[in-house]
Amino acid sequence: MTTDAHNNWGRWGDEDEAGALNLVDAQATLRATALVHSGRVLSLAQPLGPATPAPPHRSRPARFMNRDAGDYALGARSPGGFRFAEDTVQLAVHTGTHVDALAHAWTGAELFNGHPSASTRTTSGAKRCGADKLRPVLTRGVLVDLVAARGAALAASEPVTVEDLTSALGGSDVELAAGDAVLVRTGWWETHRSDPAYFDLEPGIDAAAAQWLADRDVALVGADNYAVEQQTREGGFPVHLLLLHQYGVPLVENLELVALADELSALGRSTFLFVFAPLPLVGSTGSPVNPIAVL
Repeated sequence: MTTDAHNNWGRWGDEDEAGALNLVDAQATLRATALVHSGRVLSLAQPLGPATPAPPHRSRPARFMNRDAGDYALGARSPGGFRFAEDTVQLAVHTGTHVDALAHAWTGAELFNGHPSASTRTTSGAKRCGADKLRPVLTRGVLVDLVAARGAALAASEPVTVEDLTSALGGSDVELAAGDAVLVRTGWWETHRSDPAYFDLEPGIDAAAAQWLADRDVALVGADNYAVEQQTREGGFPVHLLLLHQYGVPLVENLELVALADELSALGRSTFLFVFAPLPLVGSTGSPVNPIAVL
């Protein structure tokens, strides 16, 4: 299905805060489950911990042990011999593999669907379009493997164009359908994971490619880079504004796609069952997520 609308505002009612996730209905889920043949399960998330890379303006995750073996060495009670360890983790929700909620980006004075951007100016977080309004979905995942198509990882600031998407999809004989989750492998994570440049001048989809995806009613877009979209010296985030703000398409950032690409290549396919379950963090502008591919 394609749409000629310039946005998805009002498409699912004036109160909607889930956006394009509404496109994943029961039929889309049932179609996706038919893609499971071997039952092989793959995590698409980067490891998340104190060593997880983070851009300069965000703190890395921190862990604090509330109870550990040291407490018992110092004489803590151990009723019946029972001992336990417990910790607290603190992290920015836009660190590691995560999803941008629809409250994350906007222009003007309104979030997606016309909700007031002022609803984010509260100590309790975003009262509209927060991560708690994202719904878990099972849908068809489509891998656009540009590393395989190009024979190499993309270079810094290289755009992923409509032609790149159609060429890669044409090579795998896949036509996008409403409710699909489209994951783009640029090779940026696998070549820059230990390089501070990972957070600067990344390759990614350009605005025209984002519009092309939105026109095909995709439910989610993700990539193996920091912000999904192409970054240049000129700056700006036009893809965020188009997909999150205009069409309500959540963005899944910092994916790990190497193992998935290898498995799908061996199978001669590019589609799989995609499992997406963000944490319902009330009022948060994003959520850590562990996306799952089932083959």
